[in-house]
Amino acid sequence: MRRDGAWPVVLGGIGGALLLTVEASPAYGGGLPPFFGGVGAAGWGAIVTTAAALCLLRFWPYLLGVAALLQLSGSPHYLLAIIGVLACAQSLFRRGAPGWGAAVAALSIGSRLMGTAMTGPAWLILHASLPTWHRVLTVAALALLGPVLWLYRRGDADAAGPWERGKWPWTRVRLVLAGALALAVLVPVGMLTTGRIAYLLGVDAYAVARHGAAQAALTGAIVLVTVVVLAAMAGLWSLAGALTAATVQVAVLAPAILALTALAYSDTTRWLSVLAGAVAGAAAAASRWRIPLAAGLTVVGATTMLIAYAATTGHPEKLATQRQAIPAALLLIVIAAAATATVGTTATVLAPRGALPAVLGPVTGVLAGAAAQTVSVTYLRDGLPTSSYLNPVLHLNTSAVLLLVGGSALGGLGLAQQFAARRAERRHAEQIRREAADAERDRLARPIHDGVLQVLALVQRHGSELGGSGAQLAELAGAQEIALRNLLTGRTAQPRTADADLGSALSVLASASIEVAAPAGPVMLPAVTVTELTAAVQAALDNVRRHAGAGTHVWILLEDEGNGVRVSVRDDGAGFAPDRLTEAADNGRLGVAQSMRGRITDLGGTTTIHSRPGEGTEVEFWVPRR
Repeated sequence: MRRDGAWPVVLGGIGGALLLTVEASPAYGGGLPPFFGGVGAAGWGAIVTTAAALCLLRFWPYLLGVAALLQLSGSPHYLLAIIGVLACAQSLFRRGAPGWGAAVAALSIGSRLMGTAMTGPAWLILHASLPTWHRVLTVAALALLGPVLWLYRRGDADAAGPWERGKWPWTRVRLVLAGALALAVLVPVGMLTTGRIAYLLGVDAYAVARHGAAQAALTGAIVLVTVVVLAAMAGLWSLAGALTAATVQVAVLAPAILALTALAYSDTTRWLSVLAGAVAGAAAAASRWRIPLAAGLTVVGATTMLIAYAATTGHPEKLATQRQAIPAALLLIVIAAAATATVGTTATVLAPRGALPAVLGPVTGVLAGAAAQTVSVTYLRDGLPTSSYLNPVLHLNTSAVLLLVGGSALGGLGLAQQFAARRAERRHAEQIRREAADAERDRLARPIHDGVLQVLALVQRHGSELGGSGAQLAELAGAQEIALRNLLTGRTAQPRTADADLGSALSVLASASIEVAAPAGPVMLPAVTVTELTAAVQAALDNVRRHAGAGTHVWILLEDEGNGVRVSVRDDGAGFAPDRLTEAADNGRLGVAQSMRGRITDLGGTTTIHSRPGEGTEVEFWVPRR
């Protein structure tokens, strides 16, 4: 990743955000506030265009340029603009500027909220001043995109994701499919008329028509379940990110309607409130503490909604009908900050996987629209919805709960990302350790091959000619040569998984001068543990033979402690000074360090040695059972 060229990309992202502001403030609207815009009814042309845009992410400046020209011609393409902005954000992540990438991704929702604020609550009424604003903002967006178009006229490879140039792995293809199929789901669902739904359910068409909320929720649930499956196909991270972002977008729907209606005749206050909230949310997303800040903003937003609901005695629509400007402005700031911070923080999880444009673009857009349609079935009083576009406002506590759910999901994403990062770090450290071990083995192999192995081979060939114990020495040299060659080439014996009795293995070491005390029953441990622990005890006995003096008596005590075993090797020999082991290690005599401590450490255990001159020596090994 590289940091060069980040500023032109940031300016291009801001230009795209201006374009999204225009896209979300149409002269005519309908139904939901326009920050859901563009995915309510998708045709095959929009599906093909979206799939092509997801395939051409590296050309995101051209995508935004085409979207701006379409806007000037009166044929806006919402998804083309948002895919371009999110591809810009993904490029910033790949360039090593995650703060700016998160901020630009956050503005993909903040700018749409701003466009909604510019439109105001009159979504069904012609707004005469909007065409002028459209032209001004669109021209400003083109001015910011101009230098980026020139600098990246051959494309921006960083925007395509983590894959190599020219490569199309399945992980990339499935994201394109998920985004295109999410829109394609809307085509057959749009053909579900009242009669067809009644036929599928086996009920009377009149009964379905009388319960419009149930019909809308049913079609929304079909889309919701299908798109969730598509998001899962794109990957678990994509599923989690899409659900989190969509939940928060649905949560801010009702408070946005409430606040914008209360500020219907206060254009400046309305615009400044959303702008302040969007900037605060983008700044939180750009911070190193983005996850706790975004989760905190969702909690503050939910608390604000609950306070508004309680302060109006369960009738939050009073804030709108009584034009309560200050509470509405505060509510607008908080929900805008929570939405932008959440989307920007979610982007940090998706961008490293190349999923940002597809997931936070068409997948989340369709998911949020379908979820809002499904949740509408809960906006009922006495079994029927209120005949007013303020009907969702009457159930502000539902939005508060959804915002808390979104904040919790955000915290879960952060924890999952942290665990994944730690796991990757452990794998990387293990890989480095193995490479270092291989390099060290290769470094030692040359002098050992030229020296020690040649000597052992010579002893093996001519040892029998020495007479006496020469034949035994030759056999031992041959065995050690084979073991040493296997060690240098990495062909060590694989750990055995069967269990063995440690007591029996130690009892074999008993002799006239060595007493072994062990439990009456078997002490079962993994065979490799028994082998290594027995070898460590034999190394301790070898030290007794060499250094303790003639006539030394040795006691070996085995204790089974449940979660581990303890083996003590005590003698009544000459003993040694406490600093003797350090001197031996400094002089290159590593018998204790390797044959004893090294073996036990590899088993996860500990070695303790106590000795004083004239008082004998006690070596204690403790090894965990597993």
